[in-house]
Amino acid sequence: MEKILKGHNVLVAKAKSCTLCAPHLPHKPNPIFNTSPSTKILIIGQAPGLKAHERSIAFNDPSGDRLREWLCVSKETFYNSRLISVLPMGFCFPGYKNGADAPPRKECAPTWHNEFLTYLKPKVTLYVGRYSQQYYLPQYKTLTEAVGAPTNTHFVLPHPSGRNNRWLAKNPWFEQTILPKLQRVISAALSD
Repeated sequence: MEKILKGHNVLVAKAKSCTLCAPHLPHKPNPIFNTSPSTKILIIGQAPGLKAHERSIAFNDPSGDRLREWLCVSKETFYNSRLISVLPMGFCFPGYKNGADAPPRKECAPTWHNEFLTYLKPKVTLYVGRYSQQYYLPQYKTLTEAVGAPTNTHFVLPHPSGRNNRWLAKNPWFEQTILPKLQRVISAALSD
């Protein structure tokens, strides 16, 4: 385990100093992720927003509040990387496009994810938003189709942003059937 921890820590240091996308970012690179080889739950999200960039903490905003509510976990549990790790598709805030957050930079996940996944062996992986779903589970034609096909080891979730309130209203089955199953699986994984 000591060798794994050392390798993971070296990788974290490399990724935290990454400047691969610097010419394309609106601000100085600030890679935001939180991982541990002992993690029980892995969240693969989109990319940090401006608030996350400014605070250097992922999901420390209303989207994070909603995500924690969906998972039925406290902030303390959520930010304990030995329990829950966050590995976004893009580590840095990508700026804005058409009045919303721009998509994650395409260079990030292919550069870093496979290396991180050699160290992370979660019991449950959550793919939050369509970018992670399309990258990891492209067999689903739509995010809605993917959200409706959870297993005991992975769930696809819509992004918890207020921008998805319309999707949530159109798909009440998500809160009625998917969230209770998600909460049972998360609770079991955390109590292991």
